Amino acid sequence: MTIRKAYEGTYQGEKAVWIQFGRYEAAILPEVGGNLIAFRDNENKFHFLHEPTLDEMESFKARPFIHGIPVLFPPNRFEDGKFLWNGRTYQFPVNEPANGNHLHGFVHSETWELVDFGQSAAESFVIVSLTVDEQHAVYEFLPHKFTIKLRYSLSEDGLSQQILVRNEGEDVMPCLFAFHTSVNTPFAPGSTAKDYLVKLTIGERWKMSDRMLPTGGYQALTADEELLKGDGVYPFFDAMDNHYTVLAQNGRNRMELTDTRIGATLVYDVGTSYKQWMIWNNNATEGFFCPEPQVSLVNAPHVDKPADEIGLFSLAPGEIWEETARLYVK
Repeated sequence: MTIRKAYEGTYQGEKAVWIQFGRYEAAILPEVGGNLIAFRDNENKFHFLHEPTLDEMESFKARPFIHGIPVLFPPNRFEDGKFLWNGRTYQFPVNEPANGNHLHGFVHSETWELVDFGQSAAESFVIVSLTVDEQHAVYEFLPHKFTIKLRYSLSEDGLSQQILVRNEGEDVMPCLFAFHTSVNTPFAPGSTAKDYLVKLTIGERWKMSDRMLPTGGYQALTADEELLKGDGVYPFFDAMDNHYTVLAQNGRNRMELTDTRIGATLVYDVGTSYKQWMIWNNNATEGFFCPEPQVSLVNAPHVDKPADEIGLFSLAPGEIWEETARLYVK
């Protein structure tokens, strides 16, 4: 009998919704940014996401960027914490004082609404949402009315992730979005990080300024980065805080992380609406790294490139942007 469950519970003392289907289980924290904090294969004892220990929970809640799958809206860095877009100046707090930038947006720490959860013969699922209006704290910096909805489901095909952003207001809004996904390396017991190879559908590497902002130009890929887009490479070959364009392969935009010891590959297929990859590996420290799919380029409103090329998307009143991704093992 296949296990199918969806229920309210706790994760390290925080309110959580757990979903189970067959060998897979996952947990989401609605009150901590809608973060999907765990995705596991219990049959093989795989833990795919970098989860916080009980002792790490307070630091995780204070800075929830390196555990689970945090939501970044808007993503990554903005020069001087501001940008001009569609005739309006947006001013964000400078929370990266060393570089004088705003970093990682506003919704990763907000309390999200638990909309629904349940199970059927085909899946177990959970839905959470965040609605911003004039009364919401986020509105001070993003003065638009909008709803973000996240739906996660488990099935025999792994974990499905569906993101939807709807403009609920009366003016055009920017739709700048990313996931700061943190992947365990190793994810299998008995393996080490040296057993792993990672591949990503990257194209060009952006040249960055001293403030970690794109200059608009590119820099040549190293031999290891060529392996990253080709046959795969050890994920900690060098300290990575790197930004790349997406170059789909065989119609898909994805990361593949292979445990060569046991012959298992975690696939993170994110969809082609994501125009950029950000890769961060904690200064080449083994244990986890972050392959981050981004709709938009870092500091996109300041970069003189075509909007579709750098993912500078907009939503008119009533419009919806939607994308799906999937995490599965092959």
